[in-house]
Amino acid sequence: MRNTVLMGLAFLTISAGGVAWAEKTYDPGVTDTEIKIGNIMPYSGPASAYAVVGRAEAAYFKMLNEQGGINARKINFISYDDGYSPPKTIEQVRRLIESDQVFLLFNVLGTPGNAAIQKYVNQKRVPHIFISSGASRWNDPARFPWSMAWWPSFRDEARVYAKYIQQHHPGKTVGILYQNDDLGKDYLSGLREIFDAEKTKRIVAEVSYELTDATVDSQIFQIKSAGPDIFFNIATPKFAAQAIRRVAEVGWKPVQFVSNLSASVEQVMIPAGPENARGVITGTFMKDPTDPQWKDDPGMNEYRTFIAKYFPDPAKDDAMVVFGYGAATALARVLKQCGNALTRDNVMKQMTSLDMEIGVYLPGIKIRTSPMNYAPIRQFQLMRFDGKRFELFGSIIGSE
Repeated sequence: MRNTVLMGLAFLTISAGGVAWAEKTYDPGVTDTEIKIGNIMPYSGPASAYAVVGRAEAAYFKMLNEQGGINARKINFISYDDGYSPPKTIEQVRRLIESDQVFLLFNVLGTPGNAAIQKYVNQKRVPHIFISSGASRWNDPARFPWSMAWWPSFRDEARVYAKYIQQHHPGKTVGILYQNDDLGKDYLSGLREIFDAEKTKRIVAEVSYELTDATVDSQIFQIKSAGPDIFFNIATPKFAAQAIRRVAEVGWKPVQFVSNLSASVEQVMIPAGPENARGVITGTFMKDPTDPQWKDDPGMNEYRTFIAKYFPDPAKDDAMVVFGYGAATALARVLKQCGNALTRDNVMKQMTSLDMEIGVYLPGIKIRTSPMNYAPIRQFQLMRFDGKRFELFGSIIGSE
């Protein structure tokens, strides 16, 4: 009899109250009115060009909150600076998880810092998602089920470039500048995989730099001396710009590729000198706000509305701003799909069953994951810098 009464009371609570305790399941960082999201960005240091990503995301969540939040909950976006230093990343992530008690980590930027925290966050079972790094280590659900990238795989990106070179520059030799960490080594792996048996003939120079280096001048001289026809510039923005400028200054005229990480007009091409950067090729999955073909595009119109009200920043047309906006848009969708089951387990359930397109990404770019595939974006389209902006050419290319 007592159990029957209790069941009846529970039913009444659900029916009359609209939202009952039985319908809500929360983990740390979530209340009826708030969702705490943790983030780390290099607001200072050698990769501070990426700070604009964090600023764009903060602006997006401000917009979202003014529109009512997600299922009536406001986003509390807590973003700290790590200076692109792994020890600082560890310190700040511990602060986010243990002191701020965030629900999840979103879009922590940089391969070295994310690598330093990967074991810790997986032991804590905290979603470490939309990672802003394309290292292959994020696609390892068996060992690290709580870590998933958003940035396309560096290895996949390199495979796309190598496939293009094989088709359009057969027999041409390649010299490579790369960052001496997982970032650079993953790009090298992708190039070698496609060149395969030819790699020893095709790749005539592989020269690394350290994040602590002041310049990459000596590396450029070393690569040039090997006489390659094609120069691969696998560097973060500061060093990518230095390399493009130095290539021009020494009178070297190779076909140049730059990684998508540095496909920024504001942060790389202008500092390098637009004339020096003319002809540089890269790959993208995002629309360029300055490209006339997107003038009446619905997705870009939404982006421009956001920019006008919430991000009147000189870098508003920068690719990194588009990236931050797109990632924040996708996270909002994931959280909305969670409904009132705002648990970390449910977040990962949603993350491992993604099937979406984002309005600021190129038509044909499909975002898909599964419990066995943690690589959401695996397609690119190539583009070439014309001295003012990047122009798309060719069609969407997959990495397979």
